[in-house]
Amino acid sequence: MTISDKKFVGVSYDLFVGGEDGKPELMEKATAERPLKFTFGLGMMLDKFEDNLKGLSVGDKFNFTINSEDAYGDYEDERIIDLDKSIFVVDGAFDGESIAEGKLVPMMDSEGNKMNGIVLEVSEDKVKMDFNHPLAGETLNFVGEVLEVRDATEEEIAVVTNKHHCGGCGGSCDDCSSECGGNCGGCGE
Repeated sequence: MTISDKKFVGVSYDLFVGGEDGKPELMEKATAERPLKFTFGLGMMLDKFEDNLKGLSVGDKFNFTINSEDAYGDYEDERIIDLDKSIFVVDGAFDGESIAEGKLVPMMDSEGNKMNGIVLEVSEDKVKMDFNHPLAGETLNFVGEVLEVRDATEEEIAVVTNKHHCGGCGGSCDDCSSECGGNCGGCGE
C-alpha cells in the first residue's frame, strides 16, 4: 500500500535546520517508538511535506528539503509586537509565571484566530511577543522512514474534518445543534 489521500501514515524522521555556523542542527526527532502519525491529504501537514511522501510505502526511506517559502514563510519583524501588560492580568494580578521570557503563550486575535506567541521581554508596562512561527525563515531537511500506511478509519478522518472533534455527529457536521439535535457524544456542545 502506498501513501495517498485518506491513508493513515506513521513516519520516523530527523528534522534538521540551518545552524548558526552554517552546519545544519537537529531540531526535532520522531522515533520509531514515538512516530509522527497523521491522516494524509486532509491538510494536517505542510503541503510540500505531503508531496514528498506521496507514493511511498512502508520501509521506504526519505530525505528531502523544504525551503522557508513552502514551509513557515520568512521571518517578519512586523510580527514582533508590544502588548499592554494589563491583558495578562488574572484575578487582579499579572501572571508572571506563565508570561515570562521564553514562554510560549497561546493567544487569540480580535477575529478569533488562534496563534502562539513567544515572550521576548517583560517590562514595567509591556510584554514584547514574537508571533512568527518558531521555524519561520528556516529551510527544513527531513530524513526518515515510512513505518505505517493503512486506510484511515472513519473516526480518524472525523477528528480532522469535524470542527468539534467529538466523533458523535457521524463525522461530518460542522454545527452539532443543527444536524445532530445537539448531541455530540460528549463534546459538551
